[in-house]
Amino acid sequence: MKPEQIYQGLKDLADRLGIAVSEQKLSTESLKVKSGLCKIRGRLVMILDKQLSTYNKCILLATCLSDMPHEAIFVIPAVREFLAGHRQPVLSENIPGQKIFWPEDGITQG
Repeated sequence: MKPEQIYQGLKDLADRLGIAVSEQKLSTESLKVKSGLCKIRGRLVMILDKQLSTYNKCILLATCLSDMPHEAIFVIPAVREFLAGHRQPVLSENIPGQKIFWPEDGITQG
């Protein structure tokens, strides 16, 4: 699937989960703001930098949605696979030698 189709599928899933997706121009010369999930007037909103590529918007949205309860919601198989590939690992002190990879900055911790 094309990134645009994945992005639309992720936005549809977000909508079904009650999460609004808003694209805004975030960066200015004096202020550095990153995309992310926030709560505005009691409603969850995923704010994405309008200047990001569609693929990067997909990654950010998938990372946010992958931990949401979406198992009972129909999601196109390619979108579900994309979600599974971008699930953030849970940090646990009980797993010795666990390696954590954060895709947005390419850092491995562990």
